[in-house]
Amino acid sequence: MLLAINRGLPAKLAERYRALSSRRRSETLTPEEHQELLKLTEEVERLQAERIKHLAELARLRGKPLGALMEELGVRPSPNV
Repeated sequence: MLLAINRGLPAKLAERYRALSSRRRSETLTPEEHQELLKLTEEVERLQAERIKHLAELARLRGKPLGALMEELGVRPSPNV
């Protein structure tokens, strides 16, 4: 469970997400890139939701509040990739 909690986003996914996000901020995204960014955003959110699910399960098993477990493990909310 800890491996799943500590697993980061795959490097290629994170790199592409950052690149497309940067292009979005500079308003230079093509329509195709915008669709790709939407799909990547869904994937990032899905992976982060899985991480939280594992954290919540571990907190339940340890009988601790989620926030206390996160603090104990040094887990911080994921920044925007």
